[in-house]
Formats: sequence, C-alpha cells, structure tokens
Amino acid sequence: MKHLFGLIGWVWLLTACSSINYLSIDTFNPAEVTFPSSANKVLIVNHAVPQPADWGYSYTVDGKVKATQGAKADSALVDFCRSLGEAMVAEEFFQDVMLYHEPTRTDQHPEYDLKMSAQQVDSLCEVAGADLLISLDRLLFESDREETDLGGGFTVGNIKVRMAGVIRAYLPGRSAPLATVQIVDSVAWEQSADLAPILNELLPTPEEALRTAGSYLGAKARVNFVPHWQRETRWYFSASGALWKEAAAYAANERWEKAEERWNRLWQSARGWKSQAQAASNLALCEEMKGNLQKAHEWATTSYELFKQKVGEEDQQTQLLELYVKALTERIRSDQKLDVQIGKE
Repeated sequence: MKHLFGLIGWVWLLTACSSINYLSIDTFNPAEVTFPSSANKVLIVNHAVPQPADWGYSYTVDGKVKATQGAKADSALVDFCRSLGEAMVAEEFFQDVMLYHEPTRTDQHPEYDLKMSAQQVDSLCEVAGADLLISLDRLLFESDREETDLGGGFTVGNIKVRMAGVIRAYLPGRSAPLATVQIVDSVAWEQSADLAPILNELLPTPEEALRTAGSYLGAKARVNFVPHWQRETRWYFSASGALWKEAAAYAANERWEKAEERWNRLWQSARGWKSQAQAASNLALCEEMKGNLQKAHEWATTSYELFKQKVGEEDQQTQLLELYVKALTERIRSDQKLDVQIGKE
C-alpha cells in the first residue's frame, strides 16, 4: 500500500552544530472500524434525545451567575449527523452516504444511551436501501460562558463547550452492533471588546455554540468509519558541510532521490557517530516518502540506537527518533489494516 504525501510547511530548529528542519506531511490512515466489503451504502440516523435547554449551561459575569434561558441542543444533534455524513462523503470511500431525517426515539431521557433494536436497523436499512447503519445514540453538552469587566468598559469573554457522545455501527441481519465508539472533545472561543454589547456580536449565541460544537465533533468522528488523511510532522537534519547543504536544498524542493543520494554518501563516509545517526534518520524519511515503510523503520531504528547509545535516552534527539520509530511502527500496522479496508495495490 503506497501512501501519498502533501508538503505544507517547514520550520527550522537550530542545534549546536546542525539544524533540524521540520515539515508537515499528509498520511492516509485506516478507519478505526473495519466493515465488510459488501457495505457500500450507509444510513446515518439521529437516535439521540436532545438535552433540555437548562441542562449543562452556565453564564457568569464578573464571577456572578447570571440568569439565562440556557441553550437548546436539538439542532446540534442534527448538525452532528449532517457533518459526519458530509465528512464521510468527502473521503469518497462509500458508494453512498444518506441521512435519515425522522426521529427514532420517543423517550424523554437524553442521558440514556439506548441501542437501536435489530428490527429498527433492518427496517430502516430496507427502506433506505442501505447495507450499513451508523447511529448517534447519545450526545450531551456542557457549556460555560464567562465575562470579565477589566475597567473602562473593556470586556473579555470566553465560551467553552464540552461534548460527550456514543455512536454505533450496525449491519442489518445482526442481533448486536458491529462497533461502539465513545467520543469526547471540546471547543472554545475567546473575544474582547471595548463595550459589553459589542462582545455579544463577537461571541456565538448559546445555541450557535452548541451547533458549532456538534458540527465539529461530527466531522472529527469520521475517522472511526472511513479511511482518512491526517497531518503529521516529520524532520530532517542538516549541517554546515557541502553535501549536507546540497541534500537540504534538494529536500526543501521535494527532490527526495537527489537528497537521498547525498545522505547515503554522508552515511558511508561519516567519521563520527552523530553524522551517521543524523544521516540514517534522513534516509528513513526518504524511504517513508517513497512509501517503503519497512526500510524507513530500519533506518530510523539504526539512528535511534546510535543516539541512545551515545547520549542516552533523555537526550532531545534520542527522544525525537524514538517518536519517529513509534510513528513508523504504527504506520506499518495501519498499512496492513488499509490493505483490508481498501484492497492491496
């Protein structure tokens, strides 16, 4: 399985006699849940009960609680489901992703996490022509708004919304869910204004805050159900020698084969362990950029062992290489899972 990369940024960190050049890459990762290959059409269902407006909402001004009508969560649940569906469609994994618009629960207990019955799943999938159902079974919010008068009319306000939910995946014909996913996250806003009324224009209303939180969480939840792109950080070492500078210039322009040729020469001709360790780390990056994850892991391990042996486990560069070895180990495992989910190239 080959991985594609998109180069999006660079940062340079100077060390004693060399520098570490950071870059961002996009890696393709498997979904947390693996579905049968026959699951091509998905139906997303809102099976959660919205919490009452007076649940989990507080509003304080200069430390004093202010009376409020609270925040309605009805639309936030719908926004979660819609955002999840749109994010899944964007990954172009399933043939069709549909959203069921009718309520599926009649109880008045938003705190209850109720599974859908096998009969409900079969019936909804049959009507929609779906072979996979994803349901939001519970989603609760806690929202806090605080305002502080700093004097002279200058006011600072912040809002924080915490979300906790449960999503399940069902296949028709099964008596139990295929997977259960618990999600927890938060979003926050902070604004300042010369006058308190202006602050109200800058900060979202209670309902807008919940809707934004629901949409954010829905889009983020896609990683559980579809293979997806994820941004990660990588780096390469450079130094003052001519070959190091040439290699760095090629790497900065994404000419990895040219950079690899120079770093190979530096690895073979290195007189000190540090140059060898840094060249090995750089060669690991070249192999990863080519999709050769096992070779990348071998080079990264070589570099890590050299750093650990010479400067110890607490050294910053040793820890950096330890993180890289772990990241590559996870990518190798992910590749195997991707082969199952989208097929081997």
